[in-house]
Order: sequence, then structure tokens, then C-alpha cells
Amino acid sequence: MRHLASLSACPALWRSLPCPSSELRLDFVLPGGQSFRWRESSPGFYTGVVHERVWTLTQKDDRLWYAVYPNTEEQEGKSNKETQKKATKRKLQKTTSEAINTEDIKQEKDDDWTNVPIHIDSKDCKKDGETLEDYFQLHLRLQDLYKQWGESDTNFQKIAREFSGIRILRQDPVECLFSFICTSNNHISRITGMIERVCSTLGRRLCRLDSVDYYSFPSLQALAANDTEIKLRNLGFGYRAKFVSQSARTILHKHGLDWLEGLRHVPYEEAKKALCDLPGVGAKIADCVCLMALDKPEAVPVDTHVWQIAKRDYLPQLGQGNKSITERVYREIGDYFRNLWGPYAGWAQGVLFCSDLKKFQSPDKPPKAKTKAKTKLKKENSMA
Repeated sequence: MRHLASLSACPALWRSLPCPSSELRLDFVLPGGQSFRWRESSPGFYTGVVHERVWTLTQKDDRLWYAVYPNTEEQEGKSNKETQKKATKRKLQKTTSEAINTEDIKQEKDDDWTNVPIHIDSKDCKKDGETLEDYFQLHLRLQDLYKQWGESDTNFQKIAREFSGIRILRQDPVECLFSFICTSNNHISRITGMIERVCSTLGRRLCRLDSVDYYSFPSLQALAANDTEIKLRNLGFGYRAKFVSQSARTILHKHGLDWLEGLRHVPYEEAKKALCDLPGVGAKIADCVCLMALDKPEAVPVDTHVWQIAKRDYLPQLGQGNKSITERVYREIGDYFRNLWGPYAGWAQGVLFCSDLKKFQSPDKPPKAKTKAKTKLKKENSMA
């Protein structure tokens, strides 16, 4: 078992990208209901899975620092090769009549990274950097977007003072879709536990760090298996188990493995409609997937948080006679924000969503004024 790397204990394992906090705040983005694969492994350090590899991220001195850990299979493969090389070398050094002591060729186990030789290939370094740039969409200058939204919206301008660096992740479409199917009538901490359980049950073990095992997200084939629904119900998924299983089968048998990723290349409304045809996928989930996995920045997911924000700060008439988010109200809110904020309206909505989460509220901040309409949801919801 390895221990999580720290900047001081194992500097050779860390690399970095220039990234000021105004462009990215890990403490807002990673625990903010977009992805459910990240945990704060120590203060300011976040460990999670991206592209079937385990990463630890932190920020310091206007740089995004990252460490990538070798997967168990890769590590074992390299160890076996090294063991074979050492055994061959010893054998050549011995006479043919001498017996080989197998104890001499056993791999020595290290408990941390301090005694492990680190060899970082320049190509791998470049690839890892590109992976993070793509995941956080760092090619987009967030300060320019904030300025644009603030100029057209004074309310956003006020919120942005405390909530800078919030950007939308670009996630794997399969992981994003099935994670958000689990968000129906749910809250972030419970969703996180559900995703951890399904990954450990149906995913592939990647590595073990500080007594914590990290797994890949299950494949479409695993999610579509005949016994998946039963397994998910045993894991506490409830009625969502049926939707996960049926949606996976629909995609696999009707559309094919690459269908979800292919939706990145079609217009927003077409992609949303296609997603809404899947079992258990409504407008909110479809918009979340469009925004966070399918390159549709104009998608505006409207959950309870966004609905309350819209009624309180933008569209007070929505509070008159509407006790739930109807299809008409959902469309009205989305269109209003698209007209107000422009083509990256979904990104601006993400900032307001985070600002409304209880976990990000300052203790000394006065409570927000309540709307006339009462909400039954007291727990934090995800973006879906």
C-alpha cells in the first residue's frame, strides 16, 4: 500500500500548471455537486479518479499541482519485469550448477513514495497536463466570462466577489450520465456514497492509498448486465437501480458504445432530446450531462436551488401559484438565463448554484430572505 503524496514529502512526484485561484477554485468546484469522485484527503488536497487514473490535486502560488499514481496493474507489470531482469542477471552471474535462491528475487514492498524511484517521461508529463487542462477546460479564460456576466447582471456581480474560480468540468459522458441518474431526489453526500459503492462493486480496482481503494467507473457493459439491477438495489440505489440498468441496456443495444460521446457533436436541443428518451432521464439530468460532459455550455440545469434563486432574485412572478417546477417554468427559467448571460449561461448558473449551497455559506453571513413558496427539500441537492 502506498501513502498519498505530499508536496514536501515527495516533490519528484508532483508537477504543476499555471492557474491562479481566479481561474479555478478546487474547494468550490470539486465538492460542489458536479462530480462525485473527489474526496478531500487532507486540508486543501483532493484525491479522485479521472480517465481511470488516480490523482491528487492542490493549489499553491497560482499553480495547480497534481500527482498521478500508477494503477495496480501497471505497477505489478513493471515490478514483474524488474523482477525478471534481476533474476536473469543473478542467474548469469551464478554457475549453472548453483541453485537460485527465490528469496533473492522477491519484490521489496515500500509503504510510501520516499524510497520509490520516480521516472517521469516527458510525453507522459505533457499528456497528464493536457488531461487536466481538458477536464477543467482551462483553455477558457474565466475572468473574461465573469466580467461579461457581471456587466449584464448586477446580482451576479455581487455574488462573484465571494465565489470566484468556479468553472464547469468536462467529464466522461458515461460516468456523468449514470452519476446524475443517481441524483434524483437525493443530496450530495448520499450520492457520493452510492457512486463509491457502485464503483467498488462493478468497477476495476486502480490502486490503494492510505487504506482507501480507488476504482474506475463501471463500463456500459457492466451496468447493462442482467444482474446489475439486483446488485444496485442491494447497494441502496432504490428505484434508481432500474433506471441505471435500463438506460445502460438502451444505449448499448440501440445506439452503441460511442453514442454518448457522439452527442458532443450535435446541437444542444438534439442532444437533450436524445438523453430525455432514456429511462429515468428528465430535463434536469439531461441538462446536467449536456453541460458537464457534452460541450453544451448553454444548458441551464434547473433544480430546487436554481428555481429558488430565479424566484428570489430574477423572476418573482414564478412564485405566484407555482409549487413545483413545471415544464413551462423550467423552460422559462432556462431561456431567461440564456438571454441574460449569453452562450455560457450554464457556467454562470454553476456559480449561483454553488453560492446557494449551505456548505459554502460563511458562518457570519446573514441568512437569505425566504420566498413565499415553501420548499420541502432541506438537504443539499446536486445540480440535478
